[in-house]
Amino acid sequence: MSARNSHTTADYIEWDKCINCIHRLFKDGDYRMSAYIACGIFMGLRVSDLRQLRWNQLMGEQTIEVIEKKTKKRRIIKLNSDFQKHIKDCYQALKVENPNEHCFLSQKKTVFSTQRLNIKLKEINKKYRLGVKNMSNHSLRKAFGRRIFDMASDTQKEMCLVKLSQVFGHSDISISRRYLGLQTQEILEAYDLLTF
Repeated sequence: MSARNSHTTADYIEWDKCINCIHRLFKDGDYRMSAYIACGIFMGLRVSDLRQLRWNQLMGEQTIEVIEKKTKKRRIIKLNSDFQKHIKDCYQALKVENPNEHCFLSQKKTVFSTQRLNIKLKEINKKYRLGVKNMSNHSLRKAFGRRIFDMASDTQKEMCLVKLSQVFGHSDISISRRYLGLQTQEILEAYDLLTF
């Protein structure tokens, strides 16, 4: 529960900052969080689905099937080859003995809670100076969506929003627009049209 009149909507992380952070976490030996952030931005899953991932799902096949915990809908995700290479590097660096084990385990060998992952992301945001005002697990899912939208050509933006609304399970593209912060961005850009 959030404090009254507080802003709790997660902000997205810029793609280049995400990629840089993933590499820096790996270099600094935080292989699980490096893998976690990579999974979040390359797969666009909710934290409840990320927490259920197992190593053997992420290596080998080019696609994986996930039954989303929140919606109970089946989702097929294509895995980027560079992403898979990074996951394999994390797997090897962690010296995982059982490929069927969950990816995001604590030192006590229990799956990280959503709250713990949020705390870790806030620490990473501060340590690596990512500059995300409201960082949470949802920031990764939004980074995924923003990257796809930003990479679309101007003529493909609306079709991109249609596809993203299907991926996110939104009933309308206006929800996806608001979710990705595009509506706020467009409103703020309107002020730039004023002259004195």
